[in-house]
Amino acid sequence: MSISSRLRMLDRIDLAILEVLQSNGRISNVNLAKQVNLSPSPCLDRVKRLEQEGYIEGYCAKLSEAKLNQSLLAHVQVSLVSSNTAVFKVFRERILKIKQVVECDMVAGGYDYLLKIRVSDMDEYREVLGDLVDIPGVGTHHSYMVIEKIKQDSGLRLDN
Repeated sequence: MSISSRLRMLDRIDLAILEVLQSNGRISNVNLAKQVNLSPSPCLDRVKRLEQEGYIEGYCAKLSEAKLNQSLLAHVQVSLVSSNTAVFKVFRERILKIKQVVECDMVAGGYDYLLKIRVSDMDEYREVLGDLVDIPGVGTHHSYMVIEKIKQDSGLRLDN
């Protein structure tokens, strides 16, 4: 039996738990239980089940990019010279080694990859760009520097 067939549908309480934990992963079980109208013991059981079933993949802290000197953000479109498995593999292996690339998505459309690069300043960005264009198979790239964040990822949308 596959994992997906073993998972049951989430009810409104499960969704409420996920929503609260998504916005505050450090909330105590007692406070979480109050917010979702459960007693602490069944609430903890549900959280453990949601973790075991893979709905909750982990917990993390949101860090200050300004205080950690990583406030310059760029989105970069990358096109490869050819689309074949070997070129994709080399690109993947090399891009995983560039620590300033915080996200990389293979996309369909006018280019092959969309990167999110976080650096301290333009000098560091120039170094990263050099590493990027040195990857065999990279053709063209277009950079877009973020001037202002209008909306930021606040997690997954949960329709409950």
